[in-house]
Amino acid sequence: MARTDRYPVTQKYLMTRSQALNFPAGFFKGNFRKNDVFGVVIDIPMPNNVLTTMVCFINGAANLYFNHGGEYTGAAQKYRNLVQASHNLVAGCNHLLPKCEKTTKFDLPTGRTQNVFLLTKDGIYKTEFAPGIIPENEVEKRTIYVLYQKVMAELRSCQLKDEADRRKANS
Repeated sequence: MARTDRYPVTQKYLMTRSQALNFPAGFFKGNFRKNDVFGVVIDIPMPNNVLTTMVCFINGAANLYFNHGGEYTGAAQKYRNLVQASHNLVAGCNHLLPKCEKTTKFDLPTGRTQNVFLLTKDGIYKTEFAPGIIPENEVEKRTIYVLYQKVMAELRSCQLKDEADRRKANS
């Protein structure tokens, strides 16, 4: 995919992504300071024109939304390991915040670049990842990349468990 190519998206995807980016901090219990990260929205380009947006919140919720309108949600209600991985990612993003820029633009990624949006009471902050090319001296980015890969692995494990449960129920 060329750097200027855009991913095809559905209206449902755009609306869900927008809702995630505008989710209010007041939903979560606790005293958040204005620069405490309470949510993370990561746009992850994948092969075959698939764009996945992973949304994680400080309470451990983690959902996936796909540019074609599909989604995988609600797993955190059943799987404790996912809740822990998601919480760790969001809490860890407080270290990344100083390396981000405050933004009011939420363009979809182009090419393979991943957008990372950090949600705070003070606004939304953004950085970008170029997978596999995160320099060793960018410790905060490398740490968050590892943490979000753990969330992705947990989400995949949850999907497989849910599929196995569905097969059992149907046999």
